Amino acid sequence: MDVLAAQPPRGVKPKLFSSEFLSNTWAKAFFFVVVLQAVICVAFELYVFARFQFSLDVQEDQLTDKTLRSQYKTIPTFLALFIFGFLYVLVLAWDALRRKNTIQIIGLCLANLALFVYTILQIDQIDRSLERLLDAGAIKEDSSDQSVWEKTKPFLIAVPAIVGVITVAMSGIAYQLYREFAWDILKQIGADYRMKKRFLHYQVYIALLKFDFFFFLGFTIQFIVVVNNLKNFELGLHIAAVPITIAILICAAFFTQRENKVGVCFIILLDFGALAYFFFKLVRIYQNGHKQDYIAVRRSLTAFAVMTIVLIILTIINALVCMSNFDAGLKTHLLTPRLTDPEKEDANSYQLNDQKPALPSRMTID
Repeated sequence: MDVLAAQPPRGVKPKLFSSEFLSNTWAKAFFFVVVLQAVICVAFELYVFARFQFSLDVQEDQLTDKTLRSQYKTIPTFLALFIFGFLYVLVLAWDALRRKNTIQIIGLCLANLALFVYTILQIDQIDRSLERLLDAGAIKEDSSDQSVWEKTKPFLIAVPAIVGVITVAMSGIAYQLYREFAWDILKQIGADYRMKKRFLHYQVYIALLKFDFFFFLGFTIQFIVVVNNLKNFELGLHIAAVPITIAILICAAFFTQRENKVGVCFIILLDFGALAYFFFKLVRIYQNGHKQDYIAVRRSLTAFAVMTIVLIILTIINALVCMSNFDAGLKTHLLTPRLTDPEKEDANSYQLNDQKPALPSRMTID
């Protein structure tokens, strides 16, 4: 996935596992709040999952009703999604700070806002699932286990509260990082306003590709795990779509970086196909004859489908904008080899100047 990352300032090649990106005070603060969010929220989700598992009185294969089986899998699905979501945000934060990519940092603030909305949806959906499982006798009848909702509710409410506070903190720190990293972009691209604008479009496109992957995979996980009545062939297609999507995203970044118009046009056609697929699924969620299969995760699937549709539309628009910027000089900045240490470049230049006599300068006419 390294090809999906924005380019670092010329003359500096970021080390994959270096901690140099934390030398900046604001970078440390941003990474700290993201780590804090991941640790606390994942711990709370694990507690909710543990309470749910201890309260169960039946196994999944003992539930004959398909709707109840979907309710049974709701909480494990939420747990898997949140672990993936918080860790993915953490990895993207590390990547953005390492590469000093302000666009990706801003995108992380928006992604965290989406997680905030999703954690709110989680409260109602888990409440409904526990209520229906209790009515069906899937949860133990003793008084202690009947109060599983009362025991987990404070933690479920705390998660969106924490994510909301962290989102505000991330946004404030992101503004400071934007000011800090502006100089690095200037050193890479120069003072040419039009070139900086082209580079901005490129960074936005790369960031969108990364978030496309997150929301697509989140939708797919829920669809595969919770939704009933999936035939083996259909299930296989959804599973195979994950590595295919990764390959498409990598190719999208590769073609755009090298200004390959044919490749970018092909990717745009695939994006339109994905757009049609998510519109179809969004309609199917509420279609008579099929909506009963989506009851357990209807709201969360709708949220993920809408977000993915919006992101795909923005991705197509930015792909067209990036393609309009081809053959204007940006490719040279993106593909120019970068030295590992800029100080070595200065030292080499000094040695060359010592060994070779200076040539007399000539007056030229521009």
